[in-house]
Amino acid sequence: DELTVTLNDKRKFKAEVIGTDPSTDLALVKIDASGLSFVQIANSDNAKVGDWVVAIGNPFNLASTVTAGIVSAKGRDIHIVQDKAPIESFIQTDAVVNPGNSGGALLNLNGELIGINTAIASPTGVYAGYAFAIPSNLVAKVVEDLRQFGIVQRGYLGIIIRDQPREKGQKMYSGLYVDSLAENSSAGEAGIKKGDLITKIDGQSVNASPELLEIIGKHRPGDKLTLTVQRNDSERTFEVVLKNRSGNTG
Repeated sequence: DELTVTLNDKRKFKAEVIGTDPSTDLALVKIDASGLSFVQIANSDNAKVGDWVVAIGNPFNLASTVTAGIVSAKGRDIHIVQDKAPIESFIQTDAVVNPGNSGGALLNLNGELIGINTAIASPTGVYAGYAFAIPSNLVAKVVEDLRQFGIVQRGYLGIIIRDQPREKGQKMYSGLYVDSLAENSSAGEAGIKKGDLITKIDGQSVNASPELLEIIGKHRPGDKLTLTVQRNDSERTFEVVLKNRSGNTG
């Protein structure tokens, strides 16, 4: 019913919810204020395992707490987002994050945003060494959609993928196995078939489903993507026009 934003200097503002996105666990809120500084958004694709990062938040009501760590992994999914079509491709860090840090910034050493802290993996409910942040590139896309449309404009390939099947004597390639295609899917219309192995999207290698979900999640219906696949030991490319949940490009 009512949302209040409290700044670091103790000023309080009533806030308006512009939109929410359950598939990424993000929301966009607005306050009426002037002269506020803002964080620059970095390209989270450039973050590398081993890079130093800083997490800022309010754990256990301890306002503006800063912790440091490194990027431990990228493209993690921990099955925590409760949505029919969740997008989980988290940046994993060992910066200390606890309840109250969610929604806080994960920064690189230039003070640029590379993620939004959102979850921890812990047997006790408090920090145990594993924290997860939504990559800033995905955040920026969701924010822009919420600001323009009030809802997220999400594109779909219309495929179900699984780990590559391993059969004796079969050549092994890195990629994602197309297990089945939805009716009227954008991938199917482009020529993708069951049994294909998707190895690249727009030239970017994909080896795990979170990586694919993050790349697709940064695009809208109507966007065109080039898929590189292995089929019968030969490499092929297909241009796919993404559709929305209703099966069109609107």
